[in-house]
Amino acid sequence: MQIDTLIEHVKVFNSYEKVFKLANVAIKDGRFFYIGNKQTSYFQATHHVDGNGQFMVPGLIDIHLHIESTMVTPATFSKALIQNGVTTIVPEPHEMANVFGVDGVTEMIRASEQCEVDMFYSIPSSVPATSMETTGGAIEIEDIDHLMQTEKIICLGEIMNYVDVISEGDNKTKRLLQHMRANYPETIIEGHVPKLLDTDLHQMIYAGVDSDHTHQTIEGLKARIEAGMFIEIQEKSMTPEVIEYLSEQDVSEHFCFITDDVMADSLAERGHLNQIVKKAMQMGMAPEDVIYASTFTPAKRMRMHDRGVIAPGKIADFCLLSNLEQFELTAVYKTGELVNSEQNSDDVSRQFPEAFYESVKLAPLTDKDFQVHVDKENGTYPTRVMKVQDGSTFTAEVHENVDVHDGLLKWQETEHLLIATFERYGKGGSRAHGLITGDIIKHGAVATTYSHDNHNLLLVGENTEDMKMAANEVISMQGGICVVWEGKIQAKVPLPVGGILTEEPLEKLAKRVEELCRAMRELGYKHYNPIMSMSTLSLPVSPALKITDHGLIDVNAGKVVPLVMD
Repeated sequence: MQIDTLIEHVKVFNSYEKVFKLANVAIKDGRFFYIGNKQTSYFQATHHVDGNGQFMVPGLIDIHLHIESTMVTPATFSKALIQNGVTTIVPEPHEMANVFGVDGVTEMIRASEQCEVDMFYSIPSSVPATSMETTGGAIEIEDIDHLMQTEKIICLGEIMNYVDVISEGDNKTKRLLQHMRANYPETIIEGHVPKLLDTDLHQMIYAGVDSDHTHQTIEGLKARIEAGMFIEIQEKSMTPEVIEYLSEQDVSEHFCFITDDVMADSLAERGHLNQIVKKAMQMGMAPEDVIYASTFTPAKRMRMHDRGVIAPGKIADFCLLSNLEQFELTAVYKTGELVNSEQNSDDVSRQFPEAFYESVKLAPLTDKDFQVHVDKENGTYPTRVMKVQDGSTFTAEVHENVDVHDGLLKWQETEHLLIATFERYGKGGSRAHGLITGDIIKHGAVATTYSHDNHNLLLVGENTEDMKMAANEVISMQGGICVVWEGKIQAKVPLPVGGILTEEPLEKLAKRVEELCRAMRELGYKHYNPIMSMSTLSLPVSPALKITDHGLIDVNAGKVVPLVMD
């Protein structure tokens, strides 16, 4: 029997029985042909591989992530994924869509077509996520129809505005869900439903949203699984209690592991989904259950019936491991071919249309841009302050008395910092100011266009001069992140593609990100991921008090609220 590759003497993971079995594996035309103990002399193979008793597992599958979180292009991302045993992903280009609309989605798809990793795209469903922010682009129902009819789309991306879904009356999110169910009833709809329980949760499922990837508790897990919702477990949900529950209960068909967001320095140093796999094993979950939840169930959730399992006829994406519990990779195969995981560190060619490098349409800022005008008489007024909390992207709302004089809020005379955001797409120049405190910087300033979801220019600072320098450096770079202290740039990350991506190699970007995080922490920022914490200060679907160019957002109430209270 003529085949392409014969891998002898490997412990093959059988997903249907959740066990490892010693076998020989034959591969033909990029697919598994035979897995069993037939004599190797039966096969005439072009390539012979001695497995030496290593473990063979399917290539890892990540069905919920945002490439833009790593700030690299699909090509750079693909090379890093393969090195870590990830062979298939379902990216949602939510951030590029917020900057460029449907063009952002299609150009990300085009940029992925030659990548080694298979990328099956989901359509960003919540662009913008709310009506309380200005974005560079939007995804309307007609855009979804266009993408569904012209691209290989696997699902509708996470429905983020759960407030709209469970509220009374008509709105864009409800119309979108009704349109999808009427016209594309077989299309999977992904969800973002933090903390929802009981009738609120069931309303989401009734509307067609039947998965959740947000931070999980035991109570939330039980409620979701009992109601038929599929759970996507990211690292922040991997508490001892959650892992114990997933290990001991018969729920293996109802969850998988995902990454969602991985920063560049973490990808370069720790890895990707493979690190979550290793962590789950180290936390006590049986290796067979972990492999199942990172290959078989994600493939089944996305109806990718041609992969996620080592069986005849399935695509031959797999990893060889010398140590199962440590997930120590010795080789990665994609479509039956051994992958060359060498990174090309010199390839920085432009991969997007010229307009994608000219998205920051904002004049340099001046001192006046940091004056906070309020329509109040001279006096002292209760004022809303956003409080940052270490370990979470949620913020709290606190109230402090602040002086107003000659129509200006005297923020410089408080112990709080100024937070401000400026519309940067040339759509009217709206802006907003607020106060911020908590586990944030105590000195200097940070400016960024990497600010979810709208990616307008966002600043936090303790003094006007540093804020102005940080902001203008980001503007001059056509986007990115900059940290300034005492009139000196401490660190910066240029992100010239839409203000959110770079075409630099991962190794160079990872070093820049590491230096920037260090600079933010040296200024007092306390958070396990200061860039992510900073970028979500403008995310109007993440509780409790956030800021956009429309003003301060009471997320739970779903409305703009005044900075200075009566």
